[in-house]
Amino acid sequence: MLGWAITFLVIALIAALFGFGGIASASAGIAQILFVIFLVLFVVAMVARALRGRTP
Repeated sequence: MLGWAITFLVIALIAALFGFGGIASASAGIAQILFVIFLVLFVVAMVARALRGRTP
């Protein structure tokens, strides 16, 4: 999922470079959403692992 977020970030940067404002803002928004989802899933996985008694 982090790979998708980075992909959309790169698409947003390239689109912004060429002046496609709508595509750039949409791609940046998708990248932000995917990054937040990635972080939430990462925290949930770490908490689940800690509750099972394993060290991270």
